[in-house]
Amino acid sequence: MPGQALEKRTKAFAVRVIRFVESLSLSRAMESVRVQLIRAATSIGANYREANRAESKKDFLHKVSIVGKEASETFYWLELMDALGLGDSAERMALIQECNESVAIFTRIGRTLKTRLSRSRSRLGLGRGRRKERSSDRGTQTQP
Repeated sequence: MPGQALEKRTKAFAVRVIRFVESLSLSRAMESVRVQLIRAATSIGANYREANRAESKKDFLHKVSIVGKEASETFYWLELMDALGLGDSAERMALIQECNESVAIFTRIGRTLKTRLSRSRSRLGLGRGRRKERSSDRGTQTQP
């Protein structure tokens, strides 16, 4: 799915979550859950938009990993709402399904890019475990 289409999809998801939460009459005890759900759900799209404007592939990978974490957190809050039986059941289940797909999409994007970056580093001889040699590694002693 091209970046722009996924940006639209994540924004539409955020709008649906906000509308879902607004339709609930929540107690004071549930206020923090409401805030956390909206914050996490809106962060998915906001962070993905930022990822698409990353300065490098490594920066993109970092930002997409944040998106995946936000999607996973959103999934948790939706599961909690489901366990409590809050809101319209059909809409709640649709949001859970969409969020589950988001987690899968962003996990896949992150893993694919991580693999590609790792292969690129290997081809360049920059694999893990290699580091710059320091003077102390060569047995060079410093003068007192």
